[in-house]
Amino acid sequence: MKAELLENAPGVRTFVLIFDKGDPVIENLTEFARRMRLQGSHLTAIGAFSEVTLGYFDRDRKAYRKIPIREQVEVVSLLGDVAAGDDGPSVHAHVVVGKADGAACGGHLIEARVWPTLEVVLTESPKHLRRRHDSETGLALISLEGREPARRTAS
Repeated sequence: MKAELLENAPGVRTFVLIFDKGDPVIENLTEFARRMRLQGSHLTAIGAFSEVTLGYFDRDRKAYRKIPIREQVEVVSLLGDVAAGDDGPSVHAHVVVGKADGAACGGHLIEARVWPTLEVVLTESPKHLRRRHDSETGLALISLEGREPARRTAS
């Protein structure tokens, strides 16, 4: 994976990340977020995977049901965020992939291998986000506790 800083304005950094053939997506994104100390960011991406594992959250089991797709797919849309967690920055992403016949599948991005490329634009926010464990779901969810409320602008 190659990375380049596109913008470095006060409080906001924007990066482009270009993944190479075979790169593991979540692992590389997480390592980049930790190296850059990102704590409040959003990302978008397009490209393709040689294989991907999606997740569907099972409320009763409080766990993701894995949905493996072991074929070449196009990344139609990949959206996600980076927030501070108990173990440092963590990536949460959802993806829609297109199969050769045009069928689309989507869900939580558990793991994926790039082929031939993945183009990610990641923008850091001047405000940090924090994930906290939610006992009802068993998930680490973004918490707005302790943050200033959003300001309304005059219309």
